[in-house]
Amino acid sequence: MARTLAYGAWPSPIGAELAAAHDGQPESVGFVGDEVWWTEPRPTEGGRRTLVRRTADGGQEPVLPAPWNVRSRVIEYGGRPWAGVMRPEGPLVVFVNFANQRLYAYEPALPGAEPRPLTPLSPVGGGLRWVDPQVRAERGEVWCVLEEFTGDGPSDVRRVAAAVPLDGSAAQDRDAVRELTEERHRFVTGPRLSPDGRRACWLAWDHPRMPWDGTELMLAEVAGDGRLREPRAVAGGPEESIAQAEWAPDGSLLYVGDRTGWWNLYRDGVQLCPREEEFGGPLWKIGLQWFAPLENGLIAVVHGKGAGLLGILDPDSGEVVDTAGPWTEFAATLAVHGSRIIGVGASPRSAYEVVELDSSTGRARVIGAAHDDPVDPAYYPEPQIRTFTGPGGREVHARIYPPHHPGHIAPDDELPPYVVWAHGGPTGRAAFVLDLEIAYFTSRGIGVAEVDYGGSTGYGREYRGRLREQWGVVDVEDCAAVALALAEEGTADRDRLAVRGGSAGGWTTAVSLTSTDVYACGTIIYPVLDLKSFGSGETHDFESRYLDTLVGPYSEVPGRYAERSPLDHADRITAPFLLLQGLDDPICPPAQCERFLARLQGRRIPHAYIAFEGEGHGFRRAETMVRALEAELSLYAQVFGLNPTGIPTLELAK
Repeated sequence: MARTLAYGAWPSPIGAELAAAHDGQPESVGFVGDEVWWTEPRPTEGGRRTLVRRTADGGQEPVLPAPWNVRSRVIEYGGRPWAGVMRPEGPLVVFVNFANQRLYAYEPALPGAEPRPLTPLSPVGGGLRWVDPQVRAERGEVWCVLEEFTGDGPSDVRRVAAAVPLDGSAAQDRDAVRELTEERHRFVTGPRLSPDGRRACWLAWDHPRMPWDGTELMLAEVAGDGRLREPRAVAGGPEESIAQAEWAPDGSLLYVGDRTGWWNLYRDGVQLCPREEEFGGPLWKIGLQWFAPLENGLIAVVHGKGAGLLGILDPDSGEVVDTAGPWTEFAATLAVHGSRIIGVGASPRSAYEVVELDSSTGRARVIGAAHDDPVDPAYYPEPQIRTFTGPGGREVHARIYPPHHPGHIAPDDELPPYVVWAHGGPTGRAAFVLDLEIAYFTSRGIGVAEVDYGGSTGYGREYRGRLREQWGVVDVEDCAAVALALAEEGTADRDRLAVRGGSAGGWTTAVSLTSTDVYACGTIIYPVLDLKSFGSGETHDFESRYLDTLVGPYSEVPGRYAERSPLDHADRITAPFLLLQGLDDPICPPAQCERFLARLQGRRIPHAYIAFEGEGHGFRRAETMVRALEAELSLYAQVFGLNPTGIPTLELAK
């Protein structure tokens, strides 16, 4: 029989250490010969990412020991950091090492082999960075994107497609790197070579557009000297986002574009499967993949509305057959080899794992990073997919995670506290998967509501466009609408509502606390707090013009920046809050937090500020995540009158 205990006091086996140890997911799957390789996080090893291979006996082993960290910093969010081919003497892998951003080659089967650098260091600004490599063994090169800083400022940078010699001749000589194109666009993805080797395609865009606003699909002939000649745009534009392009084995050009309002798949300009679903997503990282063509003409696709299912599309009939299995969400990474399709899938009962689908049999199985319940699954939340009504009758999508414990219930006369989670981006969405950070709260008696506010992806361009010049308005209103609806229907305690988020979600949290009275407290994580500074050079190049669409050009609407910026309205905040920040964050630098806190001096608002050395935009180290989670729970305990056990008390300054 369940024991009655107040919300927030339920004992849980899901501790902060457990949640931190299981943070992150496999990424960047690929084949090296017949072998499946991918990257995995290592939170307890300084937050590095390692390269992992599936062995012949069905096991898996790391390819690179610490401190090698396979991760790119191009556009700061990075992208695909490795590629490989199989040679008679064994695998040849190229990868980006995070510490110095150099491209390395590694042949692990050779006796005494060590990674050897392929690219030089640069003392200028952020140096030389590389992403989205493609090994062209027949040319003795690696084709990839080069990001080269030309000065010390975050926008003193150029990006081009480049070819790096595999023989290491460019390791000390920048001039040995061959640029494949002229510097025509601010942003580019890695070129893809056609099956006959005569043409190449890639994506390009320029400020002030973000890639989900509008990109161009570029096509060029491959000249005898290997350069890409006479590039021309064949699809896309300022109002059409091409998210991915690949060559099919028959030489046709496949791409995902949203000219109809939804990211759908096209072959040589002809729509293959017209649906009000997304077959693509926001290109936050270079080299994301939502589709992959198979040798038999079928196409593996990640698709859905507010979700990402793995399916197989027959381009002739337009039919999609989805993978049978428990997975409700697949990440934007795919690899194919023969009839084999590799993806990374998860569900509300399982974390992300490497999944293999045999397109000839329809059989799917887990082959790597297999989910293994670290606690009894009875402690996992039982989520709900819901749609709420926002201002003006607009739909607001959300995932609701009620408090849940197998051995405890709350008194009949008590309603649970709830925390609204605002996702980052803001061009992103919440995935419907098992997250032990959420379970950390729900298993103790605190509900969580993840809100896909207007501006989120997964619901078409119109839904995504609701945030145009409305950042700090629509996102705040939609989160509040969900919180208040939960309270009105008796699901949540109106007096015990909180809001939290990181990055753009940190912005939404801060604006919510400075402009509404909905929440009793909030957790603000590596946020945007000062619009004017963010939009005038205090962030990295990729997002330096993002506010043109989210808020409006500063030269035209300067008052709007002051009107919405939390920094300018710090005097309005009355609720306690926790502010968490990485000191090495180039996207939302700690200076914004420091200015925000300076505005609060003398106001006696209970708050705590924790800054983490060695952390950037997104916490990766286990010890950081542990402290952050426990501090967040302590904030809610103090504000909501909860009594969790075994949690250090967060000291709130006034």
